[in-house]
Amino acid sequence: MNKLMLGIIGLSVIGTSCSNSEVANKKMEEPSKWEQIKVTYPKTAKKDSITNYFGTDINDPFAWLEDDNSEETKQWVIEENKVTEGYLSQIPFREKIKDRYTKLINYEKVSAPRKVGDYYFMNKNDGLQDQSVIYFRKGESGEWNVFMDPNKMSEEGTVTVGLLGASKDNKLIAYRYSEAGSDWGEIRVRDIEKNEDIKDVIKWVKFSGSSWLNDGFFYSGFEAPTEGDELSAENKYHTVYYHKIGTEQSEDRLVYRDTKDPNLYHGVSVTEDEKYLVLYVYQGTDNVDIHFKPASDVSGEFKPLITGFTSKSDVIEHVNGKFLVRTDMDAPLNQVVAIDPANTDKSNWEVVIPESENYLSSVATGGGKMFAQYMINATTKIFVMEYDGSGKKEIKLPGTGSASNMGGKKDEMKLFYSFTSFLYPPTIFEYDVATGESAEYYKPAIDFDPSQYVEKQEWFTSKDGTKVPVFIVHKKDLKKDGNNPTLLYAYGGFNISLTPSFSTSRIILLENGGVYVMANLRGGGEFGEEWHQAGMKMKKQNVFDDFIGAAEYLIQENYTSSEKLAIEGRSNGGLLIGAVMDQRPDLARVAYPGVGVMDMLKYHQFTIGWGWTPEYGASSDSKEMFEYLYGYSPLHNIMDGVSYPCTMVSTADHDDRVVPAHSFKFAARLQEAHKGENPVLIRIETNAGHGAGKPMSKIIEEQADHWAFMFYNMGYTDLYADTEK
Repeated sequence: MNKLMLGIIGLSVIGTSCSNSEVANKKMEEPSKWEQIKVTYPKTAKKDSITNYFGTDINDPFAWLEDDNSEETKQWVIEENKVTEGYLSQIPFREKIKDRYTKLINYEKVSAPRKVGDYYFMNKNDGLQDQSVIYFRKGESGEWNVFMDPNKMSEEGTVTVGLLGASKDNKLIAYRYSEAGSDWGEIRVRDIEKNEDIKDVIKWVKFSGSSWLNDGFFYSGFEAPTEGDELSAENKYHTVYYHKIGTEQSEDRLVYRDTKDPNLYHGVSVTEDEKYLVLYVYQGTDNVDIHFKPASDVSGEFKPLITGFTSKSDVIEHVNGKFLVRTDMDAPLNQVVAIDPANTDKSNWEVVIPESENYLSSVATGGGKMFAQYMINATTKIFVMEYDGSGKKEIKLPGTGSASNMGGKKDEMKLFYSFTSFLYPPTIFEYDVATGESAEYYKPAIDFDPSQYVEKQEWFTSKDGTKVPVFIVHKKDLKKDGNNPTLLYAYGGFNISLTPSFSTSRIILLENGGVYVMANLRGGGEFGEEWHQAGMKMKKQNVFDDFIGAAEYLIQENYTSSEKLAIEGRSNGGLLIGAVMDQRPDLARVAYPGVGVMDMLKYHQFTIGWGWTPEYGASSDSKEMFEYLYGYSPLHNIMDGVSYPCTMVSTADHDDRVVPAHSFKFAARLQEAHKGENPVLIRIETNAGHGAGKPMSKIIEEQADHWAFMFYNMGYTDLYADTEK
């Protein structure tokens, strides 16, 4: 069945492949042989903009940068990008890194097949295509043909498409069409056999799937924003509609809207047996209420299933007259219960999969079975069982890493899943439901020798005594002498889990003698809801303390030193890096705050920022919450006269999730306050959004700049000096 997916704050993934090329590690040169590139920053105007919070006046002199439509802001972006490009163009090995990365990422990338009726669909990128192409074939042995090629939909390669739900007769399939990385999109519909779009187009869709019933589908969206404010105006009253094929969007039936609370997300799914509609009501990015009603009852009211916004729950399926529900209610690590629609009282729930000592991260169905995916120390294990939880058997995975949970319709006896780790390229496996056996379906052909590297998990003690894990990847012959270039990456929020994954870009670091580290901070979902709550709201400082503790551990263990350490995070992770820079400007040599939430006093006033208030709290909630947010807000805690790390802030002009104003204001303030020769740059991508759907050409340029900036500011004068261009 289709599930409502709300990726409110996303992660950024760097690359997808590797090589076994042997490249000498160029040690840091003597200061006399290395000079910092001089930077002259644009003069950013300051204009008083005062807001009173519970008796305290806060001036926001760079608030004018929030207007992304003003000519003044556009000119500021042009001038800042000129400074950034002027700096990066002087790094002597920037082009060598770009050439190397282009070779690394130029391999065929294929997704797991998806079955729709008689057809199979998959995404494939030949190597350097800006966007993956959707292919389809009839039957298991038919010829793969192009179904949809987004590269032909725009000259810049910035259009993205993604398949959504298919009609019950499997003749039509809905897909999402989006431009320039925006969260805004359209739902279009294509005739599968004819491979042609029909006339139906749904506009102003955001955070929505398509769940089909009869001759149409349910979807969610907002009212059209005011022209010119599409990327920054607040989005209110997320609404569910039903669209009947062959009619205009203006005729779509309103299914559900909460007219009292504009700050909720909504979505409707249809159970596979088409007996029930399931309504999800999300309170921002945190807890959810679930309601239901018979699918045949068009005008009837939804009935409560789980309410009160006290849990994270989802309906897995309707089986044998009961809803199978994964929930953390009274089970912080999650359990699965069966709920009778005729008697939904909690006292009548039947436990199907009891809570265990490990986090139950997802549950899916397919082929008449149930598949439970557990997270054990941030790595995956999958078990197959009957609908009642009996006959539980582990599915053997290739190793310790991350797997996607398999799922499909009840009659599908061959399911697909992918597996990856830091040293294991994403590989697709076919699972035979009848035999319980897995077989390798597709493995990318990459010039990479994992035997030359090691991946491991270590634990350190955070400030308050909490044990926190880090994954560490490096060459086997690494010397722990404190002189290794190291990148520490983390997120720490929104119940999002960071698990092992493969990255082409990361090999630039590893093959040059570097160390890659990923920390599983509190605030994430790696160890269940209690781990998440330990990094929420007025416990957010735990996240920063964990990250600082991870950096200090790496230095203490002689993996690296402050002069050879880079720190990075994106989105909520960008907030993390900004806060750590404020609190410990001496911690690292290089900092990458990416698409970050930097203004904690006003974040909820832009686009869908209000959806994050359950995670952060809001400055308008109370004086206590205002003071807490103000106490760590990255923008508001930059101090004059402090020497900050070599910094490259990153954002994009079409980011309508974490609007670029956050990064604009943070960079302007940092450039004003910073003392010393360390560069403070902002890299503003044009025709791009929060990260998803970024063209391959832009990814290559971005990653080349990323590594060039890091290595140069760690004192390296050349990389890949002995390789042919």
